[in-house]
Amino acid sequence: MLPLLVVVPAYNEEAALGTLLDGLKISVPDASVLVVDDGSDDRSAEVARGHGARVVSHPHNLGYGVAVQTGLLYALRRGFGPVVHIDGDGQHDPVDVPRLLEALELGADVAIGSRFLAGAYPSTLLRRLGSRWFAALASLILGQRITDPTSGFRAMQGSVLSLYASEQYPPDYPDADLLILTHRHGFKIKEVAVQMRPRRSGEAKLHRGLRPIYYVIKMMLSILVILLRRAPQTEPIPIGSAPKGRARGPGAA
Repeated sequence: MLPLLVVVPAYNEEAALGTLLDGLKISVPDASVLVVDDGSDDRSAEVARGHGARVVSHPHNLGYGVAVQTGLLYALRRGFGPVVHIDGDGQHDPVDVPRLLEALELGADVAIGSRFLAGAYPSTLLRRLGSRWFAALASLILGQRITDPTSGFRAMQGSVLSLYASEQYPPDYPDADLLILTHRHGFKIKEVAVQMRPRRSGEAKLHRGLRPIYYVIKMMLSILVILLRRAPQTEPIPIGSAPKGRARGPGAA
């Protein structure tokens, strides 16, 4: 069985990273942990190394989707098998990682940690409306119930990793559009109930200013492109190459 890699995309998350990484050591002690420092200007990379994680650093902030894909490329090129990615803000509880891995063992290609399957989750009205809209849209297209398409807590295995490492991977916000892409390539998606805690510090960049409006427009366009495009066969990215038009991630430190 191939070894497990946990990918933690992080941008200015020094306050939350230590606790998260310590929790991962307890929940999945045999896993390797990679923190993708997405151009942070705080001590995120230093904290990650101090807690025993491998670190890949982007020279500047490239965005959440690129940070996750850097971790997936790392997994493919280093021979890892199942991959879990969990946000670095400390909102997801590492204790739920084994539940996502169990869903993979039962046949899912992608397991999504859903905060809404575990009960109500407090958020602003605008965020609730946006989440429900994209959940309903994804559910309609996939033909199965999807409750949390924006979850940053997912596990994946097998050939889906090659799809996610390809140019088809949405570089900005891999949410509902990624689930639709995954479905169109014939992969099985399963949601798993997980707990989500309040953010310990800072604020997600997506929630500032006009970014929520930009997100909705960009997501709708991305979904439309995926639906109009004929789903081709996925080809793994060769070792030593990077997605065309995107920065190549630096080596691990």
